[in-house]
Order: sequence, then C-alpha cells, then structure tokens
Amino acid sequence: MKISILTVGKLKEKYFTQAVAEYAKRMSKYCTLEILEVADEKTPDQASDKAEQQIRDKEGQRLMRLIRDDAFCIALAIQGEMLDSEELSKKIENLTVRGVSHIQFVIGGSLGLSDQVLERADYHLSFSRMTFPHQLMRVILLEQIYRAFRISRNEPYHK
Repeated sequence: MKISILTVGKLKEKYFTQAVAEYAKRMSKYCTLEILEVADEKTPDQASDKAEQQIRDKEGQRLMRLIRDDAFCIALAIQGEMLDSEELSKKIENLTVRGVSHIQFVIGGSLGLSDQVLERADYHLSFSRMTFPHQLMRVILLEQIYRAFRISRNEPYHK
C-alpha cells in the first residue's frame, strides 16, 4: 500500500517536523509513505471572499497536478464524513480489498480546499467540525493512519 499526503505549505515548527518523522518511521512497516508539499499563498488581512477564493484556486491547481488518476483521493474537509478510528481502519482495509494500492490524502491550506479538489476527491473525510491548523492536521492524520494499520492487524493501540 502506498499512502501519499498532499498538503499546502511547509512545516515550520521543529516539533511538527519531529512528530511527522516519528509517524513516518512507525508507518514504514505497513506502507510506503510520501509527503508532497505545494506552496501556500499569502492571505492578506481582511481578504475579501473573492480574494480568498482566488487563493484556494491557486493552491488547488498546485494540488491537482499531484493527484493521480490511479489513486483513491481522500480530501480532508470539515463537511466530510466523520469516522472513528475503527471505521477509518475498515475504510482503508476495504479499499485494499477492492484493489486500491494507492491512497492520497489531501490537506488544504489555511483557507481550505478549492472546489476543483473537492470535486475530484473520491471521498471527503472530516476529523471534526472544528478547524485545525494545517500543520497540526498533518500530524493528526498520520497518527490516525498509523492507528488504522494497527487496528486492521489486531495490534495493540491506545483507546
């Protein structure tokens, strides 16, 4: 199984970088992991709705270049379906049974994902109705994917 994390922006804080590296190391026995970053756009203070849409569209175009036709694309979106850890594990397991060998998770920038990316996605996943910083979301996503692999193999995990 190949897991790709497509994300807007780079990690800036050392503690996020260390957490991502730790989960990447843990996940290496379950899958091939790649993290692909695209540049984020600067959002001016008090940007208009139109300006925010243009920013999402620019970031979305960059993400769309990375989304592969042969991959199952999961967009992280507040409006998506909320799953618990066991349900996410089952979702990944079911995709594997269906013959999916590459899953791409897409994390938007500070303004979210463009309509184009959301329309292309095969599935919308929500972790909460709350908004999380996209750098933190990368860590949370990796932890949940790691947990999903452990659950599917009946390995211990913290509840």
